[in-house]
Amino acid sequence: METLAIRRRKFRDQMDLRKAMIVPGAGNALTARVIADQQFDAVYVTGAGIANTLLGAPDIGLVTLTELAGTVSTIAEICHLPLVVDIDTGFGNAINTQRTVRLIERAGAFAMQIEDQVFPKKCGHFSGKAVISVEEAVSKVKAATDAREDANMMIIARTDARAIDGIDAAIDRAEAFIEAGADMTFVEAPRSEDEMRMITSRLAVPQVANMVVGGKTPLTPQSRLAELGFSLVLYANTPLQAAMRAMSEVLGTLKADGDITDVMDRLADFDERQRLVDKDSYDRLEDQYRVK
Repeated sequence: METLAIRRRKFRDQMDLRKAMIVPGAGNALTARVIADQQFDAVYVTGAGIANTLLGAPDIGLVTLTELAGTVSTIAEICHLPLVVDIDTGFGNAINTQRTVRLIERAGAFAMQIEDQVFPKKCGHFSGKAVISVEEAVSKVKAATDAREDANMMIIARTDARAIDGIDAAIDRAEAFIEAGADMTFVEAPRSEDEMRMITSRLAVPQVANMVVGGKTPLTPQSRLAELGFSLVLYANTPLQAAMRAMSEVLGTLKADGDITDVMDRLADFDERQRLVDKDSYDRLEDQYRVK
């Protein structure tokens, strides 16, 4: 079996190809299983998804490092796809960031995304954001790269400065993050394809695009994002949004009608549910270790 370091190296090589790998987001292990079942190449462990699913709260910086590390560890245990993990602002200053990187690397991350918002942060497509100074942000990127034990574990440095200071200032910040050692950068919420082209043409390292339904960046097909030169395309909360709509519709019918006959086609049946959670493998282990 390949070591984690080799698998991380292969993921890094894939990012260098700049082929706009689509990476859906998971806030829990079941969603990661569905992503793997649909044969995607990686999973994005989304901070917003954890806030929404674990806490039932918006993405406003409420998730703790302990909660994040537990979620990453749980997903890594049952999913062997590369995990790109949202570590928000690093949970504090540069020293806090180093502890965060060490914990999340041990939990199984292949890459970590750290951002330059003021804590408590907000979703990148919310209004009212603020960013820390570029000097402080650079120090946290340096701390993150210094803290990792495996050099193949990638640090993705995100900036939210586009919403505050404009696209040129955001790209300037990303350039500073690259000089500080970031392996990839992520300029959040560009407003047009022209801005997206500026990002990939001016920044030397692989880039992230974030496709948010209802967000500020135009939804763009994978083929076009590959032409523009993006390496990784996040659909961070598309699975969650689909699940929320399906749950609301089915439960709404149950409440209104008193049964679910009319929405049975919206449900995974019993066998499909057990297949997705890989019950057969647990049955085999039970047989293997059964006391005779």
